[in-house]
Formats: sequence, structure tokens, C-alpha cells
Amino acid sequence: MRILTQTVMVMLGVCLFSCVNGDVESLDMSGEWHFKMDSLDVGVSEKWYVQVFEDVVMLPGSMAENGKGDKVSVNTKWTGQIVDSAWFKSSKYAAYRKPGNVKIPFWLQPEIHYVGAAWYQKQIVVPSEWQDKVVELRLERPHWETQVWVDGNYVGKQNSLGTPHVYRLTDLKPGKYIVSIRIDNSIHDIDPGLNSHSITDHTQSNWNGIAGTIQLTKRGKLFLDNVRVYPDVVNKMIKVAARINNYTGDSKKCKLKLEVKESADQMKSLGVISKEVTIDTVGQFEIDYLMGDKPLLWDEFTPNLYTMDLSLQSPLGTDTEQVTFGMREFKVDGTRFAINGRPVFLRGTLECAIFPKTGYPATDVETWKRILNVCKAHGLNHMRFHSWCPPEAAFEAADQLGVYLQVEVSSWANVSSSIGNGLPIDKWLYREAECILDAYGNHPSFVMMAYGNEPGGKNQKAYLSEFVSHFKDLDNRRVYTGGAGWPYIENQDYYNNAAPRIQGWGAGLRSVINSRPPETVFDYNDIINKTPMPYVSHEIGQWCAYPNFKEIQKYTGVLKAKNFEIFKETLEENHMGHLADSFLLASGKLQALCYKADIEAALRTRNFAGFQLLDLHDFPGQGTALVGVLDAFWEEKGYITPEEYSRFCNETVPLARLEKRVFNNHEIFTALIEIAHFGSDALNNPKVTWELSNMERVVSEGDFQITNIPIGNGFKLGTVEVDLKGIKSPQKLTLTVRVEGFFNSWDVWVYPLELEEIESTETMRMVKGLDAGTLEYLINGGKVLLSPKQGTIKPEMGGAIGVGFSSIFWNTAWTRGQKPHTLGVLCNPEHPLLAEFPTEYHSNWQWWDAMSHSNAIILDAFSLNLKPIVRVIDDWFTNRRLALIFEAKVGKGKLLFSGIDLHSDLKDRPEARQLLYSVKKYMLSEQFNPKEALTAESVRGLFNN
Repeated sequence: MRILTQTVMVMLGVCLFSCVNGDVESLDMSGEWHFKMDSLDVGVSEKWYVQVFEDVVMLPGSMAENGKGDKVSVNTKWTGQIVDSAWFKSSKYAAYRKPGNVKIPFWLQPEIHYVGAAWYQKQIVVPSEWQDKVVELRLERPHWETQVWVDGNYVGKQNSLGTPHVYRLTDLKPGKYIVSIRIDNSIHDIDPGLNSHSITDHTQSNWNGIAGTIQLTKRGKLFLDNVRVYPDVVNKMIKVAARINNYTGDSKKCKLKLEVKESADQMKSLGVISKEVTIDTVGQFEIDYLMGDKPLLWDEFTPNLYTMDLSLQSPLGTDTEQVTFGMREFKVDGTRFAINGRPVFLRGTLECAIFPKTGYPATDVETWKRILNVCKAHGLNHMRFHSWCPPEAAFEAADQLGVYLQVEVSSWANVSSSIGNGLPIDKWLYREAECILDAYGNHPSFVMMAYGNEPGGKNQKAYLSEFVSHFKDLDNRRVYTGGAGWPYIENQDYYNNAAPRIQGWGAGLRSVINSRPPETVFDYNDIINKTPMPYVSHEIGQWCAYPNFKEIQKYTGVLKAKNFEIFKETLEENHMGHLADSFLLASGKLQALCYKADIEAALRTRNFAGFQLLDLHDFPGQGTALVGVLDAFWEEKGYITPEEYSRFCNETVPLARLEKRVFNNHEIFTALIEIAHFGSDALNNPKVTWELSNMERVVSEGDFQITNIPIGNGFKLGTVEVDLKGIKSPQKLTLTVRVEGFFNSWDVWVYPLELEEIESTETMRMVKGLDAGTLEYLINGGKVLLSPKQGTIKPEMGGAIGVGFSSIFWNTAWTRGQKPHTLGVLCNPEHPLLAEFPTEYHSNWQWWDAMSHSNAIILDAFSLNLKPIVRVIDDWFTNRRLALIFEAKVGKGKLLFSGIDLHSDLKDRPEARQLLYSVKKYMLSEQFNPKEALTAESVRGLFNN
């Protein structure tokens, strides 16, 4: 049975008389409330609703904000899965389990935590002017289950996670009353999944309280309810449907009036229409309204809004409702979406209820506008709310800014829960989804809906098939899928799955980015062509950067970055605290590079519907997933700007297909240039130019004569061909393509095929291991380049570290140690060893070969004075001193240790060949003069027997 609105009605007869001057429509109930914790859950049985509480709190707000609850300890019962249990038993975390110094590494940490029932109580005064009125008690965002009593009389219970709890009090006479609200944030029979972002400590925290508006509102005995606007763009009209509630007990004749105005100009009315209706107990009506010859349409480029005023006139007075809506049609068009008939490509990110200051979601429009404007500045047009539904303010902000939203029904039914198995969650999801549609369905930004995230349950497919069918029939104003991530069901409107990305769960070093030499040719056409519906890639990216410890000071609210404090302290214990900022910036540059590769692969794929990033900003839970180029506050970290990010993520992005990124100077550089253009209109006679340049000059340039660039992607602009024979020295070149005001660029490297002879009177040996002869040579004053093969280093000395080119995927704690385990390189590009191997201080694509043929060396057992020439940035959970290249004195000799294999297949590895040349040239110069001494035994101790 359909639940049209989640309300509870009660007849209350006991009241106290009071007279309040002035007629008001609503009463604000924010402010001081009396309070009592009910940790033993005895409040109902002991009739606390007739007691008076002594403690006080401020609402809106949470228990944590009010300092109510229990101090965090090793026994705290968190709401969220903890994959890595090391914190509970490992000696390295022993200091953080002690009372007074409890710090957890898996998510942001409140000082106070509480799960259970709590009671909130306030006296209200119903004005005399509200005689014979229906009174509504509205709680905008309570968390979670509420029960309400008025003067000891039970009103009802509600448990929506994504919509306001509204209690209707009929026959509530003027006077004073005590309202008691019991709020329970624990999981009982309804289990949406303990990792669901609607309830979990991973992100917003499992808080107890009420956020947003808390008010009493006067309603007549005859009033409008559940007003729904259905735009019809093709026929330039809207259908308005609503319910009329009649509490008079008699049939009533009423007159409906409807007027629509442009929201931006309230003087522009489209006219007034009226309709006579007769209402019994409950009435339904529909009205068609013509929007004129040229209605203003809503989309990401022109987010035009209309305001509809609806009035219900009767002998009892006039009831009014005002609804903001947009004229838009968002629908499936083959394997893409179309907005008002124009192709749209979703460039999205997740929002996982991450609000560190409060521990609960913002309910004001300005905060959401700031967040969405940050997304738009980075070229995005879409946001997915992972396993939760945001408050009204998020929809209003998205309406105003033109952002497409995917909303989910408050659930990630996995681990602790499942769907389709007859559990109470099955029916609750239908109720919750219907509440969400009733509350927010008129918002034009609300274009997509899913049950939630990655479901569990052997019957999930059948359940979700019925779920999708039900809601497609109920409300056709948006598109529906079963679950974000899986499963595939034939009747859904689109498929939201993780296959189209360059690093998948469990792929490790076998992923596209870590197993295939650098190129920009690959796409996902083979996946898309096999799927007969729009395909939106699920949670692409998940590339990590090192923690920004300067961020700790931002956590001035409920949630503290105790996890960051652990990582900072262990880095300092390993004597690398001074490198924290360098680790952040270098790993951040690699992270941005990985995101660029991920996003461009999606944009190269024809007939693709779009992507959803995980994430533009950091995800503080699930082990600490520092996957954003922005921090948890949506603020920059310092290594990429929105302008730089939007070059490869935007409505219009030039693209280059390069079969490789590293060339010898006898080759022809070739790039096939195309474009992804999803702007408001086609580009007519655009100016399209390209240049290939180094730091000092333009090596070659040109243009393409293009008359029209249509909306879509895969449109070819031309081919760039440059003969590289004029490049005599090793260098990085940058290809830049400009199309009107948009441009994008790609780095490539050119190395001489013929290397100059190194003039030196000295000699050196290059070896894979230290045999007796080599040791004798070294100890007696020789120079040795030790370059072992990958896999020959002892596990405890670095051999167990999974070194790949990319940064860490998600984080090693949550993925149970999936490779890679490192965050790229950190080096001084001016070091003479790198003189013939041009580089920045961080990883770029010319390091792919080195990282794919290397061992990381743990230097923790060596002197602190042993400084790597090229560092490997370690996982923040371990913070080991890692080297890729270092030098030392051994006896009278000089050792250069390269964790990179510089022996194998050099004819097919131009980067290794060039790096080896640069290393040799350095070693045969006077600049090679190691200061720190190692024993031969300590060096040999690095190797497997």
C-alpha cells in the first residue's frame, strides 16, 4: 500500500489554556530543551514522558555538540565495519589504546560518543488564534527514530532517515503543553547496513539529535498536502497533482487557484487558472497548466526555475502552498542520457555525508551552494549521494546551480544487512523511497535514484527488479537503477557499475595503469557496446595522497582528526616529520595525474553516460581514504587548482590518443586529437590549435580547420606529427591543444637514441648482486652500481612492499593490503645523478618503467644520515624510510644502490636506458662522493639468501 506522506495523527483532549497575542503561522522550537539519556532503554516503561528532566541541551544540534554521551574508549561500540583490527591488538597502537590518549586510525573521532535512546522535552504554547486548527510538529532531520508524546499522550513513531518527521496533532486546543521526544540512533529491526552513510561513524557519525528546522505550524481543517508537479517539456505544460486533507468531518466545496511565475522575476506571471472541487475526508486532484509558447528550460547551463502558488479556498479560509520547479526532461537516449533532448555526460563525484564540524549534514542552502560551486569549478555537473539522502537545502542549491543529483534510499545493505530476504529492511526501503519522492520529487536537480549502494542478499536481483518497476510506475520524473555498483537488472534505466575504470578492486599491480606502459589510447568501448542502457561508471579513482597534517587544526568541531595525529606521530618517530609537506605535494601530484588518466579514459569512450568519482574530496572513514584533491572541508591541498583540474574535466575537453609517452629522437611523434564536447550548443567554426613545447621554446605548432564540433565525444580534430630528430638532449615535451577557451595538455619524453661516450679515467662495475669478487673490488676502492633484479630483496627489507606506478588505491587498511603500497617518488630534480634524466620532484609518466621494475629498500635499520637520492613515499600506516636509489661508502669504495632493475631488456626500455646513462655519468664524475658508510654485511643483508 502506498504511503503518501509520513504523518501520524492523534486526538488530544487534555490541554491547558493560554492566550498569546498576535496571529502567527508557525512557532520556532529551536533553543533550550530539557534532556535525559536513556542508555538502559527504560524511559518508555518508566513513563519518562510524564517526568520533568533537569539537564538541558540546545537544539537543533546533537548530543555530541552538547557534550552529552560517553568518552571514547577501547570499548566504544562504533557503528561501522572495522576491516583492519590491528588497532585493538598490535603493539604499535598500544599507546593509542591508553585512557586519556585514545586515538583511532580508521575514521574521524568524536570526543563523546553515544548509541541508544535519549529524551528531549520542551514546553510549547499553542496560540489562541490556532483554535480549531491542525497543528504540525516538524522535525527536519532527526537522527534517527523518533517517538512523540504531548502531555503524556502518545502521538506516534517515525523512522525515516532521509526526510523530515512530521506529526499532525488534530484538535490541539490553545494552551500550554509539554512535548517529549524520544530519539534512538541505534540499529534495531530496521538495519540499512552499518556502513550506510546515513548512519555510520565512517563519515557523518552516528549522532543523536535533531538538525535543521524544529517548528510547530498552523494548518486549517482543510489543507493541501503532497503537491507534485510533473513537467511536460514536449507539450509545454505541467500537470499538478495533490491531496486535500479534510478534518471537518463534512464534505466541502472548494476552489483551487494556481499561478506560475518565473522565480527570477516574480512580476512575470504565466496566468491564473482555477478549478472547483468537492472534498470528502481525503481528496485527490490533478490540473493541467500551459507554460506558454517558450517555457524556460532547466539544465546545467540555464537552471531556470518557476514558482507555483497554489491556493485552496473554502468557507473555512484559504490554504496555500508554494512549490519551486523546473521545466526539464531527463531521460534515457540509447546508451546515454538526454536533458531536454540534448546529450548529457555526467561528470560526478560522491558526497558521503562528510561534515567534520558538526558530525551531521548541513541544512542551509548557502553551505550546499559553496560545496556545489566547488564541484562546478572543478568541471563537474553531477553529485551522487552514496547510501543517504541529503536535506532539502542540498536540492535547493542544486536547483539554483544546475547540478544533476543521484539520490539513494539511505542504505548500504551489506555486511550487517541484506535485501530481498524478507527482513524488515525490505518494506522499509519502499516507505523510505516514497517519503523521499514526496519530500523532494519536485526538484529538477533530482534526476536519478537508486535503492542505495552495493547490496547483499541472494535475492537482491529479484527484489531490486520489483523495486525499480514500482518506482518507474509511481514517478516518471527521473531515471532509476537498482543498486549503485550492482546488480545488473534488465528493467532498470541505467547501469551503475565499476568495470570502466583504470584500477579496480583487487586488481593490484595488474590494473590498466600499473600493468600497461603509459599511453592514452585505451577506452571502455568494448564494455559500453555490450550494455544496452546508459552506463555510469561507479566510484572511479580512489587515488590517495599523503595526509596533510596542517589540516589537523581545521577540526575545531565535533569530529577530530585523531587518525592524522597517529600518522603524524609515527612519521616523526621514524625521523621524517620534516618531509611531511613534501610527501603531501609529491604524492598529490601523482594522485592528480592518476585522476587525469581515469577521467580522460571515460571521456574518450563513445556512447558513455558518465562517471562518478570517489572522490573529489577526502573520505575520512573506512581506514582513512585520502582520495580527494580537496580535503574533507572541500578546500584545496595545494598541489592542483580547480583551473588545472577542469582542463581535463569539463563540458569541453580536448583529448589526445598517444600510443606511448616515451620516444627516442629518431621517431615521429604522433598524436590523434579528438574532443569531448557536452556544452549547451555545438561549436561553430572553432579555433583549434596545438603546440609541442619544452620549457624554453615551441618545438612545433599548428592548427586544424574545423567547421563544426557537435555535442558528443569521439569527434576527431586531426593528427599531430612531429619529427623528433632535432631533439638532441633528453627532455620533457608538452603537447597542448586549445579549442576556443578550453585547453588540455600531455607530457611526453624524448631521449637520444645515440648516447655520448662518457669521458672518464675511472672505472666502475655494474652488478646484480655482491659476490666475493665484487665485494673485494668495492672494499678496496672500486665503484659499484648494484642494481638487483626485482624480487631479490628480503621481504622484511622491502621485498614485500608492492611497488607500482600509481598511488595507493583507497587505503591499505580497508583493502587488506592491496597493492600498490606506495605513493610515488620524491627526489631533488637538481641532483647530478638525474642530470640526464629530466624529472620533477614527483612521479610523472617517465617513472612508470622504473616503478614497474623495482624494489623499495627499507632504510629503517641504517643510520639516519643515509639519505636516499630518490625516495619512495610509503603508506601512512607504516611510514617507513624507503629508498629507490641511495649511495654509500663501503670500505674504501663507493656504492650506488639502485632498487630499479637497470639490466633487463634495455633495448625495449628507453627510460631505463636513459636513467642508467645518467647514473653512470654521475658515478664516473667527481660529484659521486658518498658520505655515509655501510658495512658489506649490512648491504648483503638486504638480499634473499
